[in-house]
Parts: sequence; C-alpha cells; structure tokens
Amino acid sequence: MSRLIHIQPITRIEGHASIQIQLDDAGDVRDARVNIMSLRGFEKFIEGKPAEEVPRIVNRICGICPWMHHLASNKAVDRCFGVTPPPAAQKLRELMQTIAHAEDKLLHFFFLAAADFVIGPDADYSVRNVIGIAKAHPDLAQKVVRMRHRAKMILERFAGKAIHPIAGVVGGFSKPMLEEDRREILAQMRELLDFALFTLEFAKTKVFPPYLETIQSLGVIRTGFIGTVDETGALNLYDGRVRLMKPDGSFMEFDVQDYADVIGEHVEPYSYAKMPYAKVWNEGFSLDEANPRGIYRANTLARINVADRIATPRAQAELEEFREKFGRPAQATLLYHWARLIEEVYACEHAIELLEDPGICDPHVRAEVEPRAGRGVGSVEAPRGTLIHDYSTDDNGLITRANLIVGTTHNIAPMNLSVKQAAKSIIHKGVVDQGLLNRVEMAVRAYDP
Repeated sequence: MSRLIHIQPITRIEGHASIQIQLDDAGDVRDARVNIMSLRGFEKFIEGKPAEEVPRIVNRICGICPWMHHLASNKAVDRCFGVTPPPAAQKLRELMQTIAHAEDKLLHFFFLAAADFVIGPDADYSVRNVIGIAKAHPDLAQKVVRMRHRAKMILERFAGKAIHPIAGVVGGFSKPMLEEDRREILAQMRELLDFALFTLEFAKTKVFPPYLETIQSLGVIRTGFIGTVDETGALNLYDGRVRLMKPDGSFMEFDVQDYADVIGEHVEPYSYAKMPYAKVWNEGFSLDEANPRGIYRANTLARINVADRIATPRAQAELEEFREKFGRPAQATLLYHWARLIEEVYACEHAIELLEDPGICDPHVRAEVEPRAGRGVGSVEAPRGTLIHDYSTDDNGLITRANLIVGTTHNIAPMNLSVKQAAKSIIHKGVVDQGLLNRVEMAVRAYDP
C-alpha cells in the first residue's frame, strides 16, 4: 500500500525544513520533496526605510551569516548613492567577511556534518551528533570549540559585534584598523590556518575514505553552477563577476547588476522558498529528475567548480588534488563537504594576505555620502551561495523597492532533486529504517542550508 513518510525536522541544518517521501504500492519511492517554511518578509520590511539603516536591518535575516547580508546590503546602498568606499574600507569589509567564512565552515563541518562520517550514518541518532563526536574525540572537540570561538571573537573585538554587525557603513567602514589590531589578528589567523590545514588532512585521510562509494552515489545530480571570480578567473568571496556554468563546464560571466537578465525566480506551491533558475539558458524551469531544466547550484562545490584557480598557494594545491580525483565540474553532492574545507584553507590564507597589506591600516575608511535616487545591486559570496541585494531609492534616499536572492535559495531546487535521487536509490519495497532516512537527510545536509 502506498504511504507517505515525513522526516520532520531535518536535523543538523541551520534552519527549519522537512522532507516528504511518497512510496508507491510496491513500496518504492514515487516522489520526494523538501518543504521549507521560510519568511520572505524583509523585502517588504525595508520599504520606506532610510537606505543607510538597511544594512543594520537585513543582517537579522540570518544569525549564522549576518556579515554577508550586512556587506551585500552596504554594497547595494553604495551603488544607490553612487559612492565608492576608500581602499582601506574595502579591505576591512573583505577581511570581516573572510573571517566570518572561516568560522562558518568550522561550524558546519564539525558541528553539523561530521557525525555522519565520524560516528557513522547508521548510528543511533542519540550519539550521531556533536556530543557523540566530543565523547569519541574529546581532545579534537576542545580544539574545534577553541578555534571557532577564536574566529568569532576576532570579529567581536575588532568590529564590536560578531552577530548582527554594524561596523560596515554606507561609503566605507566605521573605524580604521590600528597596527596593534593588525598584529593580534594576524597571529590568530595564522593559528586558524594551521588548524584549517589539519582539518582538511584529517578529513581526507580519516573521515572521507571509508565513504567514497557513498560520496560518489548518494544524492548525485547533474546541474550547472554559479559563483564569483575575479578578473583572472580566480575564486573571490567578496567581489568580482558572477560566473554561471552549464553542466558540461561551459560558462558565461555577468555583472551582478544584470542578474535579472540571467536568473529567473520560481516558486513551487509546496514551498515558501524561491527557486532561482538560469533563465538565460532559455530552457525554462523543471524539477523533472529525468530532464531537469534551468537548474544550477551555488555554495562551496559550485565556487570551486566555476573558478579556474584559487589565488592562495595551499588552497590551490588542494584544488588541483581535488580535480585530479573528481574532475571539473564535480557533480557528487557530498563533495560539498570536501570543497568546504578547501575554502576554509583559502579563507584563512586570504585573511592573512589582507592583514599583511599595510594599506589595511590607512585611517581613511569612509567617503562622503549624499542620499539620492538610484538603484544598486550588491553581492558577496555567502557560505551558502551567491547573495544578491537589489534596492531602489527615491530622492530622499528612502527604499522604494527591494529584491533579495539569498545564498541558500539557489540550492532549493537542487536539494529537491538530490533528495529524490537519494530516496529512490536506497528505499525499496517499503523497507525504511533510521539509517536510511538519515542518508536522505545527508543529501540536504551537504548543502548546509
């Protein structure tokens, strides 16, 4: 007899979602969906607000990656008002965002994802969690907590707030960096880089090898990818051109100001979340697993797929090894975890590069700003994907219209496809247990939604 299986909530993700799996009369999977109850009210909340207030409002969208919303919003308002921040301000903004990336990736890998590999996907849920990891590896757990806390406190000590930041301001940054700040943060980031390199080596040699077959088969779909690159085609998390890659590896680039000509926004009746798609491919939108159309992915795996290279040496060496093993573009969904740790190394290396630049201590960190009517689109690479803030202002500098494409939403449609593939590949003849359902969850968890 056909039946409906609910996985509610999906565990160890940064938010709230559920999965519905529909079995047919033979007990095989007929369909599977990810249901998301997300509030999309911020686009309306900020209408009528002074634009310079908006970067301090939209950072409430996410307590995990508030810096990315804060800075994308600042960039959008800069463009509305036609102001260019001084070089030191740009460096400080990028530094804060890069350190936030480093902290975020430690959170996801150790606190949310690692239990599936370290404890095992079929282990009882009572031990398949961060507490189980801490009991199994207490010394490692202590170091993880210490390193994540260190990254978070760098942001708080320098910028005043690690969560819901206010340090970025229209036209620049609210304070300069002093030499003693630079030296202290540089020493801490070098320690974080050492830990990032240890983490990646630990994952490559101890965590991933027993599960390579699962990595190559669970939730695997074939899609395009999106991410930001600099003028040389290298990975960039803060600024550059957006590169949209087709499943065959061919790609186009565009200025984020033109995103609406490239990306469409679709909503399915069973989900509140937007599902962006590549309308520029002229194939429409479809979640038919036999013939998906317009589907691309964002986030770590997407970024290292679209980038020609990584501009820091250790991360570039890891990228080369990754591509030797999995090709370009790599399509296996669970490889997001591996890509995330490569980006962790890059974030630490790049933060060190920024701190070694004496120009970051230039006291000129804000340009003069005059409110005006205009339109501005700001984007950064959030941990979960290309984040776009699009605002229009009136003559008084008040917001008249806003549209947001949040990083996770790029992956809503692909998550549905990955969940369906995972469920169909492992659930047969009505046989369902906790381990199998957790493997279906793993297809979502890889995206870190």
